[in-house]
Amino acid sequence: MRRLNRKKTLNLMKELDAFPKVPESYVETSASGGTVSLIAFTTIAFLTIMEFMVYQDTWMKYEYEVDKDFTSKLRINIDITVAMRCQYVGADVLDLAETMVASADGLIYEPVPFELTPQQKELQRMLQIIQSRLQEEHSLQDVIFKSAFKSASTAPPPREDNSLQSPDACRIHGHLYVNKVAGNFHITVGKAIPHPRGHAHLAALVSHESYNFSHRIDHLSFGELIPGIINPLDGTEKIASDHNQMFQYFITVVPTKLHTYKISAETHQFSVTERERVINHAAGSHGVSGIFMKYDISSLMVTVTEEHMPFWQFLVRLCGIIGGIFSTTGILHGFGRFVAEIIFCRFRLGSYRSTSVSLPDGHTSNHLPLITENSTH
Repeated sequence: MRRLNRKKTLNLMKELDAFPKVPESYVETSASGGTVSLIAFTTIAFLTIMEFMVYQDTWMKYEYEVDKDFTSKLRINIDITVAMRCQYVGADVLDLAETMVASADGLIYEPVPFELTPQQKELQRMLQIIQSRLQEEHSLQDVIFKSAFKSASTAPPPREDNSLQSPDACRIHGHLYVNKVAGNFHITVGKAIPHPRGHAHLAALVSHESYNFSHRIDHLSFGELIPGIINPLDGTEKIASDHNQMFQYFITVVPTKLHTYKISAETHQFSVTERERVINHAAGSHGVSGIFMKYDISSLMVTVTEEHMPFWQFLVRLCGIIGGIFSTTGILHGFGRFVAEIIFCRFRLGSYRSTSVSLPDGHTSNHLPLITENSTH
């Protein structure tokens, strides 16, 4: 009884078979079919390799939302070299709430030569090339996000030369914590001192002839310091054409959460607009000589996430490639054989010629003569 039920089940399953098997004795092979099969297998192999490369690749997904964190502090990372002696310049931050953050809270003044070593010049040249490419091809920013990792750094290498060149510039580097509101980070003549209406700089003791705000920005970023990320002002160098010259940078800071397979951090991106002019009160160009970076905080936050194609999607796409190529090549091969048979049949009909046979009464017959056994002897 069990064998009978099992046999019925097997017969039922055979009837439901959607892939009937054709005996090999009924299968006819041809040279054209083999050629098409070879082309199909080659195409499948090529597209499979390309699809696997796409599967290994990743892309960056950008999401936007309102930034609801206004109570935390904003970190500013600074590495700027000014072509003046350290005792002549001062750096600090003044925000819209009239809160002054002095440079003594986290910045270091280091006397250095303004001229770079050959190795440092090569790094700066490379940064400038990357900056120019980033302005032309914005998709390169995704590559920078992917390559960011803790062990890399865009800081200039230390000086290795033993020259006796005296330090004629001041490298101001370190970080400051400021309120998360718009503010103004500036470097100008004289040290900053508190003032009831804001702050002031002791610039009266410095001669105008010693003013030189030629500067080089090796690094400027906001938020958590992530080595490997190249910011818009990294590698920037400005040479002053006059003693009384003002350099202005208008910066818009965008809070950013970065999640990649190598790093996860909360940092800030920013865009910048530059302007420079000579201070000449007689010509109506008023202001203070120095370097001014006016920043504003965007109310939107960007979340950048590195994503990868799921494995199931890779399998679905792979099955689509294999099935689609087999179906397409089969249809094309069948259509080609159909057209070829029609053309060959027409050639055969065109080459057919009827045979005329003379009759005794003078008429002709266009019918083919019958072949008998006697006629063959």
